[in-house]
Amino acid sequence: MVGIITYGAYIPRFRIKVEEIARVWGANAADISGGLGVFEKSVPDLDEDTATIAVEAARYALARRTIDPGAIGAVYVGSESHPYAVKPTACTVGEAIGATPEMTAADYEFACKAGTAAVQTCMGLVASGMVQYGMAIGSDVAQGAPGDALEYTAAAGGAAFLIGNDDPIATIHATCSFTTDTPDFWRREGQNYPRHGGRFTGEPGYFRHVEGAANLLLKKTGKTPKDYTYAVFHQPNAKFPQRVAASLGFSKAQIRPGLVVPMLGNTYSGSSIIGLAATLDVARPGDLIFVASFGSGAGSDAFDIEVTDAIEGPAFVRGAAPSVEELLKDPVYVDYALYARHKGKIVMQE
Repeated sequence: MVGIITYGAYIPRFRIKVEEIARVWGANAADISGGLGVFEKSVPDLDEDTATIAVEAARYALARRTIDPGAIGAVYVGSESHPYAVKPTACTVGEAIGATPEMTAADYEFACKAGTAAVQTCMGLVASGMVQYGMAIGSDVAQGAPGDALEYTAAAGGAAFLIGNDDPIATIHATCSFTTDTPDFWRREGQNYPRHGGRFTGEPGYFRHVEGAANLLLKKTGKTPKDYTYAVFHQPNAKFPQRVAASLGFSKAQIRPGLVVPMLGNTYSGSSIIGLAATLDVARPGDLIFVASFGSGAGSDAFDIEVTDAIEGPAFVRGAAPSVEELLKDPVYVDYALYARHKGKIVMQE
């Protein structure tokens, strides 16, 4: 019975509003917010990157439950914005949480679903008996070219999930994936910002793959959307997850706890798993959670998760780390100039 032993999330305090970005580029903020359902996004501090966000999320996960870091035999970090082209973020995280040196580690890249791919890998390692615990993380300081549509949503944040089979707070009953070669979004080596196929990212990309993985999972489990208490979908904006939820038969009430994008922005690899963290923040024993991530390129990972009594047991202290809702409170707003500085968009000539 492999599942989630503990979890944690981290979101930077800095924010920029959609209207501030629109002001700089002469765009209509109301049209953008209306079209995307996004009103502001998180911005990393000057000393924050994918690695520091991943470390904070992992530390928050370990704050909620007493786990010997030496028993963590695998650390995988999924991201589109690893700080080094050649040097694994996972090693840095493992060192910071005390899991080194007896562990396997790797960085994952699969656009926005690299975090859920890490979860699946940890599930396999735990189920096989190769490791006792595996730490799966999705973390990003997402990139968007100046003036591009992505700049309104490309945000910063991450979530970490410790996977094991020792009294999990949530059991992962099943998982499956739907993957094709659909180049709707890409970034070549040496390019600072990704490119995308515009509207092409919707139907052949997001919707085909999320619906494909979701239907595979429903068929595999024999369940219907009404059987689930909550549902979490990848959130490149606030409109896509609501549309795909409705097309599959999920209600707005089922997806509301995990819909964090309107105030957070799209954290890419952290998007769906931050949504899962927000859902676990309010979940109770017996709740069933449906999760379907999406990664451009393209693929979707779907999960059937059941919350156990351990989430309210003495070993797990949910309040020992901030909830996603608490992480979204008390924002510090910046103007476009400070945002550009924080994001490294201003390049100083040597």
